Amino acid sequence: MALLHNKNVAIRGISACVPKHTRKNIDNPFFSPGDVNAFINNVGVEELRIAEPEVCTSDLCVAAAEKLLDELNTDRTEIGILVFVSQSPDYYFLPNTACILQDRLQLSKETLAFDIPLGCSGYIYGLNLVASYLSSGQIKKGLLLVGDTASKIPYPKDKSSSLLFGDAGAATILEYDERAGGLHFHMATDGAGYKAIIVPEGGFRNRFTEQSLVEYKSDEGLIRTPHSLHLDGFDVFSFGISEAPKTCKKLMEHLHLTNEDIDYAIFHQANRMMNEKIRKKLGLPEDKVPYSLKHFGNTSSASIPLTMVTATRIKLQEQINRLLLCGFGVGLSWGTVYTVCDPIVVPELVEI
Repeated sequence: MALLHNKNVAIRGISACVPKHTRKNIDNPFFSPGDVNAFINNVGVEELRIAEPEVCTSDLCVAAAEKLLDELNTDRTEIGILVFVSQSPDYYFLPNTACILQDRLQLSKETLAFDIPLGCSGYIYGLNLVASYLSSGQIKKGLLLVGDTASKIPYPKDKSSSLLFGDAGAATILEYDERAGGLHFHMATDGAGYKAIIVPEGGFRNRFTEQSLVEYKSDEGLIRTPHSLHLDGFDVFSFGISEAPKTCKKLMEHLHLTNEDIDYAIFHQANRMMNEKIRKKLGLPEDKVPYSLKHFGNTSSASIPLTMVTATRIKLQEQINRLLLCGFGVGLSWGTVYTVCDPIVVPELVEI
């Protein structure tokens, strides 16, 4: 059972960046207004931020990181580890985007830098990894960059996903602090469900061919290509409403916490109906569960920090907050973190 405690680590700041361009779902040319309104009512996404074709996830993360590093007045030579969590790297196979980011952000050449190709659970996994390196005190500061240009992955005519995914990047700075209580985690994986969220062709298992770009209609009537995102909505929904409450409860029981010990429970922004079922299963009141889904959609690993920046920014800066953060999805993988967070630096949302 992956219950972990990374001691002596504190979050110092969080920032997020989105593209300036907004696309309203009701204006989508491929679907009828009736279908779009039904989607909005069930899923909760009215509009998305869409990156220009030449803008990569790394560009969004650099903008978020630059803002946060400046507002924290961070000495960049003190960043000992950089982790980039994304499923949309600059280059498909190599090199790691984190290496490029080390140079773009002018961090020390002594910085440990690498990628993690995770999606919806990626922020939790990234926090755990960076905190693990910091916990011993051998590295003093770490930079976690997460996000995706997720709007580029679905096929535009696929009703199950093209209205759902938006683009965002986020930056988090963590620091070794002997006075800090650290971060408590529960982590889990079920690879038997890997086909629930998948791009079937384009990797080494199923190589890219000319047929990879040919559209077809699935048994469910969805129009896709083999090189686009395939999302099994029923399986993902069942997984989310089952495992997300379980992981939260496991960690809370392990730490002897009740709902009164939580100021904010921030979930991966997957689907409004799904997240509301999770909230109700946990018995959490609405004011403790903020959303960013309406205006930004599902932004993959950036969804939790984006929600923190857009929905809880003032409270995070002004007071101590007891935070329960939960990510779940592609893999299938999921995880939860609990931390008591002193007031931190949270710049206003960056737009590029």
